Amino acid sequence: MFFGSIPALVTPFSNGRVAEDTFRDFVEWQIGEGSNALVPCGTTGEVATLSSDEHRSVIAAAVDVAAGRVPVIAGCGSYSTAHALDMIRAAADVGANAALVVVPYYNKPSQAGLAAHFTTLADHSPLPIVVYNVPSRTVADISVETLGEIAKHERIVAIKDATGNLARVTAQRITCGTDFVQLSGNDDLALGFNAMGGIGCISVTANVAPRLCSNFQKAMREGRWDEALDLQDRLYPLHAALFSDASPGPTKYALTRVRPGFPADLRLPLVQASEASRRVVDAALERAGLI
Repeated sequence: MFFGSIPALVTPFSNGRVAEDTFRDFVEWQIGEGSNALVPCGTTGEVATLSSDEHRSVIAAAVDVAAGRVPVIAGCGSYSTAHALDMIRAAADVGANAALVVVPYYNKPSQAGLAAHFTTLADHSPLPIVVYNVPSRTVADISVETLGEIAKHERIVAIKDATGNLARVTAQRITCGTDFVQLSGNDDLALGFNAMGGIGCISVTANVAPRLCSNFQKAMREGRWDEALDLQDRLYPLHAALFSDASPGPTKYALTRVRPGFPADLRLPLVQASEASRRVVDAALERAGLI
């Protein structure tokens, strides 16, 4: 259902508002550059700062521009099960193809609580669900065993794994089955992740280098591992640079370099990338051949 290079899209802002025309142009560029699916309203999209109306309108814009050419996986996570379900239903109403649901944060639920959360969502969701496991942000970490339990539900179809633990790929492949889709949540680990059974990456770097990230994923799908390794070496400094300050500040700065006129605005409490971060980003963009 989902594979390849899948950008976790930034949300452009201008004068405090979502810059919808810029976002629509950005989505069209992403598709033209070979992205295989789109994730609006994820962490990189500053979803925590969006109102409910903005969340809905950003997803709707992505769906409208995509026009069925690639799937749209809408970010719909919350630490409230009821709120997450409301977000999933709103995404379905505007035509999203799936929901990306982060492991509930802050509340620190038990494994039983995580299983109940995702099972309840799946029981009532009109959309397939991609579980997003990122314990560095959520504290809670869905275990391999719990994932295997909920993966039996027909609506829970994939995981975005940002644990940074490559051994999880094999463990989850054994526990959840080979048809369960595994997507890396870490650009820098995507090569090893796919070698161990993954089939793609929900990517920050693809915001800035969609063609290179698409070519990288395609090379792995086609077994051209030497070419993939070359692209990994070319992209690796950029993967690191985009986290040289609070994300997505460096990513939005990078976009101003590769797409002049793209707004670098963020919403508080996030602020623009520091001067030191900008220097690191510039060097990485030059190494990747993007500027």
